[in-house]
Amino acid sequence: MEYDTKTPPYHTSNKTSFAYFSARDRWPVIITQAIDDVYRATTAATDPDTVTEGKGLINALAKLKHELQHDRLLTPLPDDGYSDIVSYNKELAALENPTWFNVPWLFSECYLYRRMSTLFALSRKWKSYDIFARQKLSTFKSSRPAVVELATHYRDIVAKLGTGNNLAGEELEAAEKVLFMEMCEICLWGNATDLSLLTNLSYEDIQKLQGSSARKDAQANIVANDLNAAFAILRDAQKKDKNAERRVDIVLDNAGFELYVDLILAGYLLSSGLATTVILHPKSIPWFVSDVLPKDFQDIIQAVQDPQRLYAPTADDDDNYRNTYKPLPAKEKEDIEFLFQNWTSHVAEGRLLIRPNRFWTEGGSFWRLPTSDPSLFEDLKESELVIFKGDLNYRKLTGDAAWDPTTPFPTAIGPLGPGSGMRTLALRTCKADVVVGLPEGEDERLRNMEGGGGDSGARKWAWSGKWAVVQLCDGKA
Repeated sequence: MEYDTKTPPYHTSNKTSFAYFSARDRWPVIITQAIDDVYRATTAATDPDTVTEGKGLINALAKLKHELQHDRLLTPLPDDGYSDIVSYNKELAALENPTWFNVPWLFSECYLYRRMSTLFALSRKWKSYDIFARQKLSTFKSSRPAVVELATHYRDIVAKLGTGNNLAGEELEAAEKVLFMEMCEICLWGNATDLSLLTNLSYEDIQKLQGSSARKDAQANIVANDLNAAFAILRDAQKKDKNAERRVDIVLDNAGFELYVDLILAGYLLSSGLATTVILHPKSIPWFVSDVLPKDFQDIIQAVQDPQRLYAPTADDDDNYRNTYKPLPAKEKEDIEFLFQNWTSHVAEGRLLIRPNRFWTEGGSFWRLPTSDPSLFEDLKESELVIFKGDLNYRKLTGDAAWDPTTPFPTAIGPLGPGSGMRTLALRTCKADVVVGLPEGEDERLRNMEGGGGDSGARKWAWSGKWAVVQLCDGKA
């Protein structure tokens, strides 16, 4: 805590903040969905010990929900064998035993998921169970139109990269820049289906959030955009020495469709030569409903290997899905299967790597990275560019603090900012109050739009995921 920004953090006690809304409305729904998932798995189990433990987990989750809704004290986490428990409980004590509606939002939300994780870690039969896996798969299946569209587009891009074209010099670089920006924007708006926020998405809702027409409509809603500078960094490194190791890291956010578009971006960076290695950083435990675990990467690889099987209706699908399902046409099936061939070749060649780290599920901000995990910090400095995906990573980069919105992004990320030796690019659709790096008057303009918050004191425009920021800090400069 001593390394955090001194700017006050967002707090669940502030009734005009998204923090209060999250604690009051979102979290009970998420816990209820977790209870339902464990109930379904317990009902389907045949092993008596699994059933007994499942019933205990249901009771423990119900107890957690009761404590939350009745503003009880946050209790110390039980020791489940992982070292971060000490830091969680140390911070909890430093906060002087807060209640759910009187605690910094970032810590309490991390505590919520870490506490759920301890319930499963301390069991015998459910240790590796992901209570959110069913939701992740369901949402990815509902993304079929966008999955097909991107697979076809990606296959065409890779084919053109392989055969070359008639462009050269400035024309070639301009074309590459346009393509890079398109890939990054696809990656940015893939975050629109964050399951921790959109807890009641329908099949039709998901499709409206995805696809090329949705992305084109949203381009004007990127209120801070440093993609030009990010491209220049990677292009200059490529020009300097094409044979040198040039690495890009992606700190992942959501599984399902967003992981799919992250892999599209990773594959493009490798196929285009803008990177020679891409390292993906998933979480180690089920986190914020839809965050990527190592197994989610395996699941998506299997999905594109056999897409016909992925989309076949199952008992978990609703009537609308089953009634409208049609097998993939041969061309669409081949385009998706091409992704399997492309991605697995990168993996086999050691160019696409998965590297989880427990730091990503600690309770504090990324301001603590240099002191909390110096080896990880030194490793990330080796990267040409570290891309942080999504809203939670943005909140952690900025300390989830109530900055003035005109505060420069490099200032708001503190120890990861200027002189840190690390290049940071945040791709974030806005789903929380904190926002920095805006031009003077932009926050006021957005607040005055319909649903933007107006004079209520709430920055509601930044809650919906309709607006986005792409912000760079070159800590190597």
